[in-house]
Amino acid sequence: MNPFFQFVKDLSDRLGSGFSSLNQNDPSKIAYMRNLEREMKNRDVLDIPFDELNVVVFDLETTGFYPYKGDEILSIGAVKVQGTNILDEETFYSLVYSDTGPSKEVEELTGITREMLKEADSLHDVLKGFYSFIRSDVLVAHHANHEKQFMNHATWLALRKKFQHRIVDTNFLTKIAHQELSSLDECCAHYDISIEQRHHALDDAKATAKLWVECIREIKSLNFMNLQDVYTYLATSSSR
Repeated sequence: MNPFFQFVKDLSDRLGSGFSSLNQNDPSKIAYMRNLEREMKNRDVLDIPFDELNVVVFDLETTGFYPYKGDEILSIGAVKVQGTNILDEETFYSLVYSDTGPSKEVEELTGITREMLKEADSLHDVLKGFYSFIRSDVLVAHHANHEKQFMNHATWLALRKKFQHRIVDTNFLTKIAHQELSSLDECCAHYDISIEQRHHALDDAKATAKLWVECIREIKSLNFMNLQDVYTYLATSSSR
C-alpha cells in the first residue's frame, strides 16, 4: 500500500455513517442526523486549505488511561476554530455523571470531585450534546490517541455507535518544525501560550487551539497548505 494511504488509514479515522440513532424518538432529529451522516460521507478534508478548514479542538479529563479497563471520561471541553481564527464564544464544556468519582490523585489534579459528578449529565446526554456541537467538523487534540480511545469506547458504550470523526493530532504538526517538542506543556511553553487552568478540559482545549493556530501559521511558511501535505510528509519521512 502507498505509504501515504497507509499512514492516513492508521492514524486518522475516515468520516462515515453512525449517529442516526441518537434521537430515535424524534423524526425531525433523525432526519437531521441522517443529513449529517451524508455530509460526513461526502467530505474529504485532506485537500481543504488550512485557511478554510473548520475544526473543533477538544480535550478530555479522565480517571486514567485505559477505557477498556474501566477508566471513565470525567469532562469534555471544546472550542471551534475557523482557519486561524479561534471562536472564543463557540465552546462546549460538560462534566459527566459518575457514581464512583475520581481517585484522590485525579481529584487533586483536575479539581473534579465526586460530588460535582453526581450533579452532572449522563454520558449519553453529554455525548449527544457534544456531537450536536461538533457536527461534521474535524476534531483536533494533542496526543490524540488518548481522546480517540476514550471516544471510541464511550460512543459505543453510551450510543451503540462507532466513533467516526477524524481526529488530527497537533503533535504531528509540531514534529514538522520541532522534533524535540512533545507534551502540551512543552509545546505551549515554546509558543509562549499560557494555560489558565491546567487539566481543566476547556482550558486545555483553548490552549491546544492556540497551539493549532501557531502550528498552522508556522508550517504554512514551510509550504504546507493542507492536511494532505502534512500526512504525505510524515508518511514519506517515516518510511526513509
